[in-house]
Amino acid sequence: MHTQPAPESRRRTNLALLLLFLGTFTMGSAELVVVGVLQPVAADLGVPVSTAGFLVTAYALGLSIGGPILTALTVRLGRRPLLWSTLAAWLVLNLVAVLTADFATFVVVRAVTGALQGLFVGLAFTAGISMVPTERIGRALSAVIGGFAVSTALGVPIGTLIGEASSWEGAFLAIVGLGVLVLAALVLVIPPVPSGGAGNVWTQARHAFAPRVLAVLGLCVLLFAGPYATLTYITPLLDQVTSISGARISAFLLAYGAATAAGAFAGGRFAGRDASRAILVTNVVLAAALVLLYFAARVPLLVALALVVWGIAGFGMVPSLQYRIVSLSGPGADLAATLPASAINAGIAIGSLMGGWALATHGASAPVIVGIVVSVIAVPASWATGFLRPPATDPAPVSGDPLDRSSSAA
Repeated sequence: MHTQPAPESRRRTNLALLLLFLGTFTMGSAELVVVGVLQPVAADLGVPVSTAGFLVTAYALGLSIGGPILTALTVRLGRRPLLWSTLAAWLVLNLVAVLTADFATFVVVRAVTGALQGLFVGLAFTAGISMVPTERIGRALSAVIGGFAVSTALGVPIGTLIGEASSWEGAFLAIVGLGVLVLAALVLVIPPVPSGGAGNVWTQARHAFAPRVLAVLGLCVLLFAGPYATLTYITPLLDQVTSISGARISAFLLAYGAATAAGAFAGGRFAGRDASRAILVTNVVLAAALVLLYFAARVPLLVALALVVWGIAGFGMVPSLQYRIVSLSGPGADLAATLPASAINAGIAIGSLMGGWALATHGASAPVIVGIVVSVIAVPASWATGFLRPPATDPAPVSGDPLDRSSSAA
């Protein structure tokens, strides 16, 4: 049983979680703001807009592939100083992106900053888990995830407005400025952070890629491939079927973005109670929201309702997925903490490809059908992975229980 923390300690923990939220908010804003300023970036660097779009791809590939690699390479380093130095390196490289006049250099910088983001996210999860009692772990995870959700809903639009009012460099500099403030506060506030697992990289990898973990990672791919087959091409649906356009489309997307932020925070309340059940329930709700979207696509009010429910359920499951993967990995927790982001990005990539094929061959409503089919297929997978259990551990702290508070701090 955990003792009740002192009010001062509770306030410090809440402040630390807020800073982790702001850290992921900053990174999420920089990841996607390039979409809103893609045309001026392309013009300044002398490349077509279609080529400039590779800046988004490079970041996603860096996050998906480079994040776990950097985590494996740094698994023996102290968690707290590594958290600081990762954010500091990310900020410096974003300044390099602003100063460069060469597109190839920009692409490389985006890939490396994506990898650093993947590393930071895993460290932030480890730090958040270490600061709270077991019953609040879900809320700590949602603080980290919530930063990305809120960056999608608010950070990216605000950054885009700054870019339009000044320049695309101004948008990046505003994000870097916020990041510098977050870094300074993290150095002062974040307490010692214990390792989430074993110190040996091979032990980490063996447990992080165990079949039970891979099963849930595969579920992550399914759970995001379906919705993103639809979301990637939601604008043609709203335009051609729902008959809305211009600023009204932006309002619908803002409603979805706000719902994802609400879902990320609400989902954390259920992750620590029964993560498996939370995944199954949100999967069913998500599939139902997509069904509503398809059959009510001509009714704007019902479309807005479907988007809100979809956003809440879609991001509401993320804290539970993260919790399950870290728990199932046992001594591989540090490395495993970076893998959900990789699986989610893989699902997004696969879903967008499927949605694009459906749109090109069958029209604006077809991507929704793809989303429904994949989400329904995921339901029995969600149910089946609920029977998976973490590995048996030795009583010694070195066993690598990711929720063990007795591990040595760094």
